[in-house]
Amino acid sequence: MAVLNKIRQRSLFLILIIALALFSFVLTDLFKNSDALFGGPQDIVATINGKDIGREEFMNRVEVMQRQLGPSSTSTQAMNNVYDQEVRQAIMETQFEKLGLSVEQDQMRDLIRTSFSSFPEFNNEDGIFDEAKMNEFIANLKATSPERSQIGGSLINYADWVSNEQSIAANAMQQTYNNMIKAGLTATVVEGEMDYVMENKLVDLKYVVVPYTSIADSLIEVKKSDITKYINENKKKYEVEASRDINFVQFNEVASVEDEEALKSSLVALLDNSVVYNTETKRNDTIVGFRATKDPENFVNANSDIKYNGNYVFKTGLPDAVADSIFALKVGEFYGPYKEGEYYKLTKVVAETQLPDSAKVRHILIPFVGATRVDPSITTTEVQAKKTADSILAAITSKRSKFVDLLDLSSDKVSNEKNGEIEFAYTDSFAPEFRNFSFENNKGDIDVVRTSFGYHIIEILDQQNKSRAIKIASLARKIEPSEETVDDVFNATSKFELAIQDKDFQVVAEENGYTVRPVNTIKELQENIPGLGSQRAIVRWAFEDAAKVGDYKRFSIPTGGYVVVQLAAINKKGLMRPENASVTAIPAIRKQKKAKLIREKISATTVDDVAKNQNVSVSTAAAVNMKTPTLSGAGQEPKVVGAAFGLKQGQTSKLIDGNTGVFMIEVTKVTEAPKLENYQANTMRLSTARINSAQTKLYNALKEAAEIKDNRAKFY
Repeated sequence: MAVLNKIRQRSLFLILIIALALFSFVLTDLFKNSDALFGGPQDIVATINGKDIGREEFMNRVEVMQRQLGPSSTSTQAMNNVYDQEVRQAIMETQFEKLGLSVEQDQMRDLIRTSFSSFPEFNNEDGIFDEAKMNEFIANLKATSPERSQIGGSLINYADWVSNEQSIAANAMQQTYNNMIKAGLTATVVEGEMDYVMENKLVDLKYVVVPYTSIADSLIEVKKSDITKYINENKKKYEVEASRDINFVQFNEVASVEDEEALKSSLVALLDNSVVYNTETKRNDTIVGFRATKDPENFVNANSDIKYNGNYVFKTGLPDAVADSIFALKVGEFYGPYKEGEYYKLTKVVAETQLPDSAKVRHILIPFVGATRVDPSITTTEVQAKKTADSILAAITSKRSKFVDLLDLSSDKVSNEKNGEIEFAYTDSFAPEFRNFSFENNKGDIDVVRTSFGYHIIEILDQQNKSRAIKIASLARKIEPSEETVDDVFNATSKFELAIQDKDFQVVAEENGYTVRPVNTIKELQENIPGLGSQRAIVRWAFEDAAKVGDYKRFSIPTGGYVVVQLAAINKKGLMRPENASVTAIPAIRKQKKAKLIREKISATTVDDVAKNQNVSVSTAAAVNMKTPTLSGAGQEPKVVGAAFGLKQGQTSKLIDGNTGVFMIEVTKVTEAPKLENYQANTMRLSTARINSAQTKLYNALKEAAEIKDNRAKFY
């Protein structure tokens, strides 16, 4: 009681303590999640020109997009597609608003009429578009929302209709905008004349070039400071997004030699009969082995990782590596175990026959409700279809000439155009029952055959090139690591992780004979990592705020096993680091330094003197124009050709740093472009080229100028 009284007396104090503790907890959480504290983009995927893209709606669109792209696509691919669409829409809407573009009611009505005039649901008895019918359909959609109604073979609700209208309006504004842009892109007559002159004014010249290759790369020293200077002088070229560099060591769960030997032994053990104690009957049961089984299909399906295939095969249909060995077997004989791809196999020949390699047949197809690719108008049941097929067979059997007369009953319109005839090879993709009848029977045979497409009345007209074919039964076991091997891989990965806690990643890998694979310039929204495939989890880890260079982590890989990843570098947004830029910067810097050395050696002022002093030959180039700045013997040299057109006939240039060396040129002849009465053709050509490239270039320019804050990495 005394304790309780003390608690009551200090209740206010305790309440304050508890309140402060709770407040501290909340503050801690807020500071950890600064977006929540300062109103950051917790539910904003991106902001484009001030327009927010909400997370919930965006994710719904990503789900729809992923269904459209199919099972082979990833959520990241779907997300990127939706993001690109949202960015384009927001950027263009900004332009529409600035220009005051809109779609008025009358225009919208005309656009909808144009879009839906071909829909039978909106046409009257004369096949003419009836706006009243469309309005009635829209009103019904709205009244029954969110239920769906059918139109044009699709089911839509009112929200879908509104979205479609918005899309039509957006497309109309886009078209208007594009037309306005194109109208301002036409070339002038002066530009057309200039284009003509650039193509038809010609110069002949002689030149000398001291190639950069005349100085060995080893003689040119390129310092880190040179690279840094070059980067700063070419900032546009070396601007990069934030990225990460990683190193990784891969530990694959791969079957060992012992695993493969055990697998082969398990296949061999299935050959002979075995005795198994039956706990229910309290007796020993004999299990028939693969060698003695009379039912190879069920035996294979019960004991193999690949189901039984009862087709006959020619020698050419067998794997090249084992074709000779298997095809030489007699019925009942075995080959294997042998390795084929990811499996070990044991193959038995269960039958042989003589089969043609091609057959010519004619058929009549009677489909039924539920058959493959059946026309929706078909109402015939399977029983009715079989009865019809039997009746047709009876009629044709009595008089084969009736076959063509009865083709109107066949639903195979393609073969009907050829009197119902089909010629195909045994290896072609046909319904198994259809193929088996056509090849395993004789010329002239006719019968009713059921396939997934319906009932066929098939007559064999011809067969070509009969030869031996065999039917095989193969026991296949996938090559997989044993539990012991999987445990060994796990233990090896764990030991590596423990070792790199105290020692260098590269050193530990080298000591254990592991290969360290570097991957550089990984972007924040990247999904695939070279050598590992889809590994979004690794990318997200590398870009975590708390991640530091040298950190490492283990990840599972889809193919089985693990990868230990080390964060090797954090590359911030801005200019590329000299180490990364060196691949392109060093050759350019070398060229600059070589040009300077070559210039210092040349004091001559004529082409002939330079050639003599530098021990190089004089070359000539005829009919050079500015449109294609190429010199025969030197290749693309726009700076050199440009300099030539700045000289008069007989003039010699100063030294020019070209693409392949240091040049000096002398213009020997100038041929002016013949005057034309008008330059309309060139003007039109320029206008067309500009208009054709305008749309892509325009959007890219608008996107570059837009204010875009991309938060996708927080959600994906």
